[in-house]
Amino acid sequence: MSGRILIIDTVATNRIVLKVKMLSAQFSVDACSSRIEAEAIIAANRPDLILINLSDPVESHHEFCRGLKADYATSGIAIIAVGVADTAKARFAALDAGADDVLPRPMHDTLLLARIRSLLRARGAGQELALRDGTSRALGFEEQQVAFKAATHVALVTPEETSNVMLADMLRTGLGPSIRHLSQKAALKAVGERPQPDLFVVDCTHIGAYQNDLFRLVSDLRSRNETRQSTQLIMVPPGEQDIAAMFLDLGADDIVIGAVSEGELTLRAKALIRQKQRQDRLRDRVRNGLQAAVTDPLTGLYNRRYVAAHLARMAEQSRKAGRELAIMMLDLDHFKAINDRHGHAAGDQVLVQVADRLRENLRAIDLVARVGGEEFLIAMPRTTAMQAHAAADRLRRIVNERRFDLGEVGPKLRVTTSVGVTTTGRVQTTEFDFDRMCERADAALYAAKSAGRNQVAMSRSAA
Repeated sequence: MSGRILIIDTVATNRIVLKVKMLSAQFSVDACSSRIEAEAIIAANRPDLILINLSDPVESHHEFCRGLKADYATSGIAIIAVGVADTAKARFAALDAGADDVLPRPMHDTLLLARIRSLLRARGAGQELALRDGTSRALGFEEQQVAFKAATHVALVTPEETSNVMLADMLRTGLGPSIRHLSQKAALKAVGERPQPDLFVVDCTHIGAYQNDLFRLVSDLRSRNETRQSTQLIMVPPGEQDIAAMFLDLGADDIVIGAVSEGELTLRAKALIRQKQRQDRLRDRVRNGLQAAVTDPLTGLYNRRYVAAHLARMAEQSRKAGRELAIMMLDLDHFKAINDRHGHAAGDQVLVQVADRLRENLRAIDLVARVGGEEFLIAMPRTTAMQAHAAADRLRRIVNERRFDLGEVGPKLRVTTSVGVTTTGRVQTTEFDFDRMCERADAALYAAKSAGRNQVAMSRSAA
């Protein structure tokens, strides 16, 4: 899987062992022994995740972690504290300093890699939010940051509704009185109810008799539309690292193995609730747009003004990560004939439905905008030329394979589209030329039109 990891440890043997494991898992890895070296690496090539020895007798890294989380530019970097003593006091200190998790030595390799995968998945939403917030500020729109607010919707799931009263009391002390206690059987039955929990705390400390049911519960909660955005904290019995890793890969956001103090449980729960709040902000931002000034009033998509600002930021992020950025120009074929034959109301309906189809079939990190009458721009980060061509052809088929139902304003219509695609390539200059990239995508679009329409063409530089 992709991702850049920074290892910080004064002990050379520890760095070497961890680096070999991370390279074997196909991560890009940097390693250093001091805070000064780490700061230089982060400034030059920001990592996605840091593995740091917080029990290092040479340097105290707790303040270093606090500084990373307090700085807007680095707050999204995930941190795993390694080498920490397996005590309640040491774990609490690491989490309080900003670590996302604590893994004492000797580390369980399967659990370590599962935790890294879980944190990198969660980081994706944070990255996109930071990117869109930055674009908002660049356009002159400021938005107040959301501070932590006490959770009012937390569900504790236990084998029976009345079991583990101690855990319920700990949650109420740390988060407030509104903790809903559900049995495993009742948890999925309550999925359709409103409001859905911000956090599910699932008690798996007696997993032996319920293992398959609990695996299915965590997977179902993550896959169902109503609860897939809720966060999950799983309580696992001591010594069950393989089971903990399985829960993480099934979609759990955090794991506690063995006994936990009230303070540590509260820190972990509040961190997951903040994560949920950030994800909610991202979905609201994507759904509602920044401001009416940067959206197309007909389709609700971003307009050209937003694209010019946001694409530059997407390109810079891609350049730093050494990844490609794909840009597509999608144009409806013979659109003027629709307006001429059926009226502009019918044409507007087609544009709205095309926008919906594109929006529903792209990732949250992708950008889709209306940049002309019947022309749409799509930008896809972390996408090679081959992947971009496949995505463009998939979008072309999504538009033309199902007729457009115009209701009372006109008959059902079949509409085709042509797509031109270009990519920035892996080797990119520090300056992003928005107009040049659009020209290349437009040239490819013209080639698709000239070749008979209803097809995809790549720019020569991206072929």
